[in-house]
Amino acid sequence: MSNAIVIIPTYKERENIRAIIDTVFALPKDFHILIVDDNGAFRAAARQLIERGDFIVVAEAGSGIGGVEEATTHRPDLAIVDLQLPDFDGFEVAERLTGLESAPRVILTSSLDGADFGALVACSSALGFIPKAELSAAAIEALLPPGR
Repeated sequence: MSNAIVIIPTYKERENIRAIIDTVFALPKDFHILIVDDNGAFRAAARQLIERGDFIVVAEAGSGIGGVEEATTHRPDLAIVDLQLPDFDGFEVAERLTGLESAPRVILTSSLDGADFGALVACSSALGFIPKAELSAAAIEALLPPGR
């Protein structure tokens, strides 16, 4: 004789379970990211860190203009944008990116302390700010809305 317990859900519980399963299977299986930073070594390191999660880096750019061009071509879900670029600052790039037809979400980054940019980040179109030293898939996930 078995000691197994069988729980039979009610109709309402089955509907809730079905909704949860449908939501989970509707989530994107991959999440495409664009990295915009003028430092090639940082872009390479960031790519490695980001791809350890369930993210795919689809493009990189070394300038703000290049970032907008790559976003137009590759249509990423998210752009990681350095605040200090040779042509535009990261805030301007974020505005240009979020104005695109297929606008990616934007996370700003810098080697400078985030406290220096707090109010500016809050007023920008970016999801938030991650210091370069703390960039990781987990840090990105923390800024993304549930279900991405």
